[in-house]
Parts: sequence; structure tokens; C-alpha cells
Amino acid sequence: MQAGISTVFSAGNYDEPVPSHVQNVQPWSISVAASTIDRDFPTKIVLGNGLSFVGESLMTEKLEAHLEKSSTFFFNGSCRAETVKCNASGYVILCFSMTTSGVITSTMAAEAVHKAGGAGVIYVEPLSQQIPDVFPIPLVYIDFYQGSRIRSQLFYSGAEVVITPSKAGVTGKVPSPVVAYFSCRGPSSLSPDILKPDISAPGVNILAAWPPFTPTGPSTLPGRFSDWNFQSGTSMSTPHVAGVIALIKSAHPDWSPAEIRSAIMTTAYTGDTVSETIQASGPLKHSDPFDVGAGHMDPVKVMDPGLVYDMTIHDYILFLCNMGYNTELIKKLAPSVTACPESQTPTSNLNYPSITVSDLRYTTTIKRTVRNVGNNRQAMYFPRVVSPSGVEVSVWPRVMFFSWYNRENTYYVILKPIKRSKGRCDFGEIVWSDGFHKVRSPLTVCVNNIDSDLDYESNPRHFSI
Repeated sequence: MQAGISTVFSAGNYDEPVPSHVQNVQPWSISVAASTIDRDFPTKIVLGNGLSFVGESLMTEKLEAHLEKSSTFFFNGSCRAETVKCNASGYVILCFSMTTSGVITSTMAAEAVHKAGGAGVIYVEPLSQQIPDVFPIPLVYIDFYQGSRIRSQLFYSGAEVVITPSKAGVTGKVPSPVVAYFSCRGPSSLSPDILKPDISAPGVNILAAWPPFTPTGPSTLPGRFSDWNFQSGTSMSTPHVAGVIALIKSAHPDWSPAEIRSAIMTTAYTGDTVSETIQASGPLKHSDPFDVGAGHMDPVKVMDPGLVYDMTIHDYILFLCNMGYNTELIKKLAPSVTACPESQTPTSNLNYPSITVSDLRYTTTIKRTVRNVGNNRQAMYFPRVVSPSGVEVSVWPRVMFFSWYNRENTYYVILKPIKRSKGRCDFGEIVWSDGFHKVRSPLTVCVNNIDSDLDYESNPRHFSI
């Protein structure tokens, strides 16, 4: 950051979407979540009686075989390598992800059927978790509704099945984007007053170059070799952001890493292709800032954000001081630092593009400063506020004037808890607009005023931070 270099990190991957697993939470970098894109790989399954179903796969060849339920070849019907009971040569096997013996992953199912000598797998799991992968045997993902219908057809005996090659990357899938179930969620356990992840970008089924002598499939299975592969993860969403940063830097070489991050965050969108709130897969709920950060990156609008939030090394030093680093340790990063300030500035007051207060107990004022980087130097910006539930939010001033001689303005956000709560987080936003630009800051507030020694009604203290 001191050298003017933007750094981008993955938010991290986890087996399930649980809170506070987000990684890389330092405020001088960008932490990226992963979302889907509108590309689909539909694969048709036709049973011998004419019933047809549509799943997802990366199959390139037609498959004709006999379809059987998993209990025919595996003890307890559990598609695990250690439960194989007979040879499955020439059979496609229907495997469910949820069984009486626990969760079966697609890799486990592919490994088990491969060991049994099977011809392929129809793998049943929740729709929100389906991510086609490259396996040494054909594997088609279908949802539980379709999987249950197929199983009813196999109740007494098997059936003939024809699986057609997957259609190559059909676009227009709705809804999209959707936050991937594996993408690590906030809040940050190290610095909860800074929103992480910062942004979401495409990170599911990304086609990319691949080392030619490395198997394309899971390491537990013999893989095919290719110069390309489809990969999913927050490590696939991160380079999308890095690429957009390179474009921003080419157009605005004088922008600091903080200004670039601000442009990416404040121009992000939170609606999907059908104008609904972006969903978060796993729990299948509306996404919130802990899932998606400021939203999904818009690589076009980032070039002209209107206003930006800048940060200096002083802001980051305050953060390190608040984290408990002493002067000796901080000097190893920034030799010019003399000492931490005597009066502590809360982390919520750092000039970050998002506003997060993780412990709101009484009326609190947050300060932010913005710079006009739009083509129109004579501009007026007006705020629109969406208040988090149980929090009264007011912004001052009600209008910000910019001119050739006044490119920067400071505004204040006053947060007043109007409910009794303990640690519950609610979400809103503040959007500044000049009629053309919309500069959006997500607002995350956790009211925590139960079991406190303060008497709020008789002693309504006002803290300005």
C-alpha cells in the first residue's frame, strides 16, 4: 500500500456457509467473495420409459447404460469406496448426497463408483450446492426433487438410461449471480468494525488454463490431462478483481490503492438478473454484506465512481494501534511512525467505503470524507438512507457541494439505537447521488445494549468518534 500497489486476497473457502470464517481481513487489501455467473451446462437424462430430467455436468460424449439405485452395489446405499459390495460394470448409479450414514460428497461418490467399475453417476444434492466438476467418469448433478422422482422409477428394478452430452456453456441462467455456498462469510473475528469480505466476483465454474501434466480431477482419482480446466473458489474470483484494478490503474494512474478499492466497492450492485436481491446459496436467503461485501463487482461503473474514499498510512497505523500492536512492531512496517496516539480512534471511524459498527450501545457519530473524481467538478450530492432495523440513522450535511476549489467534503452519520438487542446485526445503506453517479456504502450495525450498566433513557450519552 505504501508503494501504491493494490493487493487482492481471497475471502477463503469453507465446507459450509457459517459466520466469521472470512480470511484476509486487513484494511489495506481487498478481500473477495465468490459468486456464480449466468453460464450453465445443462445435461439431459432420459429413462427408458420416456421420462426426462435435466441436470448439470461437463460431459462431452453420449452415455447409454443401465441405471440402478445405490443400494444394489453399496452397503446401506451409501456411495463410499469402503462400502462396495459387488461389481457395477456397465451401470450408472444414482447416489444421494444425504444418507443415513452421513454426507456423501460428489468426489466420494465418483471415487466409489469408479472403484466398483461403474459407467457413471447421477449425483443428487441441493440445487444451491451444485458445481459441475471434471471427473474420470461421467457425473451428472441433479436436485433432490428430480432425484426422488428417478428413485421412484427404480424402486423395484433398474431402468435403461441415456445421458446426452452437456451443452457447452449456455448463458442466461437465472438467477445470477448467487453467492457460492463455499465462500467464507463475515463478520471478521479479528476486526469486526471493518466489513469483510469487501466485494464479490465470479468464482464458480471459471474456465482457465491448466498445467498440462497435472490431472484435472480430484487428487484422490485418476484424472485426465488437459491444457484447460473449470475451477471454483474464492481464488478464482480474486484474479477478476485484480484484472479490473489493472484497468482502473491504466485509466487513473494517480489513484491510490484505497481510492481504487473505494471505486470497486461503491459501484457494486446487489441485484441479480431478475432485479431481486442477490441470493446466498447454502441457506438460500437474501445475501447481506457478510456474504457479498459491498455487492457484486461492476467492471464498467468502476471507471467512473463519482466519489472515492481515500485512506492514508495514518489510518492504517490507527488500525494497528487498535489491534494492540506496539510502536516497535509498527515501525517494522512503517519506519516513519513515532508512536501510537494517546487518544484512541475507534476502527469504525477509519475512512473505509463501508460503515460497520459492531457494538452500538448509545448514540454514535461516524465520520467519513469523500473526494470528487467525476468529470463534473461543479457537483451537488444528496444522500439516500436505508436504516438498519432498530437503528435511527441521520446524515449531516443533507447536501455536499463540490467545486474546482473544493474537491473534498466530510459528512457525519449519526446512529441511534431504538431497540433493545444483544449482538444482533442489521443492514442498511447510504447512497450519495448527483443524479448520475450512485456512490453506495453498505451500513452494518450490531445493536448491543442489553445487560449494560448504562441507563439509556435517563442518561442518553452522545459519543462522537
